[in-house]
Amino acid sequence: MNRPYLGEFEELVLLTVAMLNGQAYGVAILEGIEKQTGRTVSLSAIHATLQRLEEKGYLTSKMGGATAERGGRRKRFFTVTVGGTRALEEIHTTRNHLWNQIPKTGLA
Repeated sequence: MNRPYLGEFEELVLLTVAMLNGQAYGVAILEGIEKQTGRTVSLSAIHATLQRLEEKGYLTSKMGGATAERGGRRKRFFTVTVGGTRALEEIHTTRNHLWNQIPKTGLA
């Protein structure tokens, strides 16, 4: 079985979608990443990454209802799939394994 490959930004987006637990849409994801990391990100980068993660099968999406506050436009909400959860778990396990291999004197 191939191990999942996620770039760092893909991993951040996927983790943020999981963290938002059913309330993940573009702006909420952007705000979550900025709050958690202190990094400034663009909404277009978020949307491109969401599309890529959905194509990889790590996310699914559905359209929410139209709201007056958005001028009648609808939000697309994202959720992590079983495959996305597995990918995150494998990455977490790999990172922990690597961290545990660093000799105690290896980090200053």
